[in-house]
Amino acid sequence: MKTISCMNIDPELLYSFGGEDKYYVPKEIIYREGDHALYYYQIVKGKVKQNSYNEEGKEFIQNILGQNQSFGEPMIFLEKFYVMNSIALSEVEIIRLPKDNFIELLEKNPKLSLELNTCLSQRLYFKAIMLQSMSSQNPFLRLRGLLDYLKSYHDQDCEQCFHVEFTRQQLANLTGLRVETVIRTLKKMEKEGSLKIEKRKILY
Repeated sequence: MKTISCMNIDPELLYSFGGEDKYYVPKEIIYREGDHALYYYQIVKGKVKQNSYNEEGKEFIQNILGQNQSFGEPMIFLEKFYVMNSIALSEVEIIRLPKDNFIELLEKNPKLSLELNTCLSQRLYFKAIMLQSMSSQNPFLRLRGLLDYLKSYHDQDCEQCFHVEFTRQQLANLTGLRVETVIRTLKKMEKEGSLKIEKRKILY
């Protein structure tokens, strides 16, 4: 099961429980690290980047999400703050559902609640696999673990058809590798048939 297949709730159902359309322009902040978790978000169109920064101000990109994908729901069940930022990468349309309304929706739709449990389990599984890969000193294993994790959020289930929408520098930031190492490793992975590079686009 792909992670994207978990939570893509019928928009009409979201609206019936008080969902509202929200629009964002590129670089606009949807929520900041440290904000209270107050909403469930589902992307209608556009791209959203989730990131954080270390003490030196270096950006760490957690994910890039797109159409029909959701975010924000894990923190809804905890009295905690967001641990990352969510920022519009393009013009974005989102259906936003308040926390209490979202919980009511799940209570009245038990099947969706089960799907959410599966979704969160999938995310934990792929994140654990990625973290295991990140502990390796082998750049090939680090990149493969990251790419497997990113691909798990998308519904393509074919070889070398997932477009990795990260720059080489962003991949370096995510894996803790030098950008030169990422470039060399990607070329090696292409030569071995693990991925394709077409007009600088990485297809995994």
